[in-house]
Amino acid sequence: MPKRDDLKKIMIIGAGPIVIGQACEFDYSGSQACKALKEEGYEVVLVNSNPATIMTDPELSDRTYIEPLTSDILEKIIEKERPCAILPTLGGQTALNLVSELAESGILESYDVELIGANLEAIEKAEDRLKFKEALQKIGVAVPRSAIASSVKSAILIAEEIGYPVIIRPAYTLGGAGGGIAYSLEELKNIVELGINYSRINQVLIEESVLGWKEYELEVMRDSADNVVIICSIENMDPMGVHTGDSITVAPVQTLSDREYQSLRDASLKIIREIGVDTGGSNIQFAVNPTDGRFVAIEMNPRVSRSSALASKATGFPIAKIAAKLAVGLTLPEIPNDITRETPASFEPTIDYVVVKIPKFAFEKFPGSDEILTTQMKSVGEVMAIGRTFEEALQKAVRSLENNTYGLFVDKFEKFSLEEIETYLSVPNSERLFCIASAVRKGMEVSQITKITGIDLWFIHKINNIVEMEKKISAYTMHNLPAQLLEDAKTMGFSDIRIGQLTGSGEKDIRKLRQELEIIPSYKMVDTCAAEFDAKTPYMYSTYEECDDDEPSRNKSKIAIIGSGPNRIGQGIEFDYCCVHACYALRELGIETVMINCNPETVSTDYDTSDRLYFEPLTLEDILNVLERERVAGVIIQFGGQTPLNLAKGLEDNGIPIIGTSLNSIDITEDREKFSLITGKLNIPTPSHGMASSVERAVQVAGIVISVLLIAD
Repeated sequence: MPKRDDLKKIMIIGAGPIVIGQACEFDYSGSQACKALKEEGYEVVLVNSNPATIMTDPELSDRTYIEPLTSDILEKIIEKERPCAILPTLGGQTALNLVSELAESGILESYDVELIGANLEAIEKAEDRLKFKEALQKIGVAVPRSAIASSVKSAILIAEEIGYPVIIRPAYTLGGAGGGIAYSLEELKNIVELGINYSRINQVLIEESVLGWKEYELEVMRDSADNVVIICSIENMDPMGVHTGDSITVAPVQTLSDREYQSLRDASLKIIREIGVDTGGSNIQFAVNPTDGRFVAIEMNPRVSRSSALASKATGFPIAKIAAKLAVGLTLPEIPNDITRETPASFEPTIDYVVVKIPKFAFEKFPGSDEILTTQMKSVGEVMAIGRTFEEALQKAVRSLENNTYGLFVDKFEKFSLEEIETYLSVPNSERLFCIASAVRKGMEVSQITKITGIDLWFIHKINNIVEMEKKISAYTMHNLPAQLLEDAKTMGFSDIRIGQLTGSGEKDIRKLRQELEIIPSYKMVDTCAAEFDAKTPYMYSTYEECDDDEPSRNKSKIAIIGSGPNRIGQGIEFDYCCVHACYALRELGIETVMINCNPETVSTDYDTSDRLYFEPLTLEDILNVLERERVAGVIIQFGGQTPLNLAKGLEDNGIPIIGTSLNSIDITEDREKFSLITGKLNIPTPSHGMASSVERAVQVAGIVISVLLIAD
């Protein structure tokens, strides 16, 4: 079908400020949509309130409004701009809630504005818990026993009938906000009251507990001709009870039989058709009983989500871009695949590697906060890693977290007794992965770990494989470490630092040994089709195999840019904005850009932002491997925040030219004492201060500072 010519001007609503549960994945989605619609010749009006995003750059849309995201402000903009349609599915829960308000108040009808991508009925059927339940029952897809409550009193009656524990799921909220698990009457009262207040329609679903069941997600896309494709299947390592945004997840699914997967696939096709998402992508979540394979549908997002961004980067299939084009009438067979340039978007992506996502938490910023993971999202970002095996991808993801952990080893858990470990493992938390590894080291049976955690035995066995390799490596020093064992360890994703720790040596020593033995990574391409067609876009990941999928250019001037890694409090989307603009500026100068990053939510890791994209951990080892392969003229580190700055000395020590701000200048600004000397030399006033490298010295300095203040007064 040809694209619609009755639509001239389309409004896109952004997601607003970055909050826990809604990070920069919607900047990525919104930016893709703006570019896609302009590419098709439509006038784009963007409304968002976040100045740190690429999508609010003036050149990305025809008209940009940086305004509060409220229905009254949107009405004024609609009155002025008179858009033909609004595309609401790319701005997260914020955009969906706003267009629902605009529709219910009659504003869209009065200005003759159409909703495209998902109509109001589809949004309501997916977001309203009762309507979603009724829709699924109509098509014969099982759901947990549940009932709707609009008051604490009715919730109590429902919970008594269903039996504790129960899951509370508010309607129209983001990241499970206001929801939770109630094991008692008092917990129920507290969660329901909060959930009703959070819900746009003051509604919560009281649901039968499926805690301990396995959780899966399917990213589904449908066009106006009723072509439906499954873009990606994702498996949560944690069982039901942990929000998918807070769980370690794996793509494609690993522990389902083909029969079970096909059952979920068939159910997904039924659901997206019944809910009525006519064009675009949806995220559908299922719970599967590990004992008998019975499954139930949990919920559906009739929009792109954080999982959609992950699925896009995992497969190379640009979900938001395709969704925007489907919304204006194009069909999947009519849209070319940008990576292969031979296949259409109707070809379901196939991947011949494993992708692991690990969430990033910031509990250290909130002392005293509850670190137990539940159905309400608490992560502030995430990292993604690609490997040929689960073990390799998992270990690459671990060192991408930037928490000074370069393997499945955290010292505090090694000091735990088995009883303490068992207690710790019984509650979902952000460090349970490392505690599992310690449990294996201490001899706990893998079956017992599965029983305590509810994590599938397959994953525990994979962690056990890593621990067994640690034991083999630690039997040697670097001087007698067999070359084959070193190669096997690298194939399993072990970092040079971790191998050094196990052999009583250092990262530099292992790196030198590897190079002498010619054990260096090869680089494979993310091509959407498991190498069936040649990829035209260099989107790379490292592994330890015999051959590369692609050879770097040797006749162009190249500059590498190091990204900012996972979102966290204090280092967010603003640095991705800087990295993207650096790519654009260098491209204008005719310089080939090499982007290195590990954050699946960002525009910098889009396949068409840079000339060559490497999805790799931001560690010295991984970055040096890329830079040596590409033979870049230099590397820019000043746009990615603190992460690349911390790598400056290591890069310079290895002969990598740093473009822009020099290491010496970085050192002066980062070292408080050196900076203090500069301000003193320039007679620039600064607060009274002093430097300390111990608690005792800090107390002395504090006394001196207080004395100076008292004298000044």
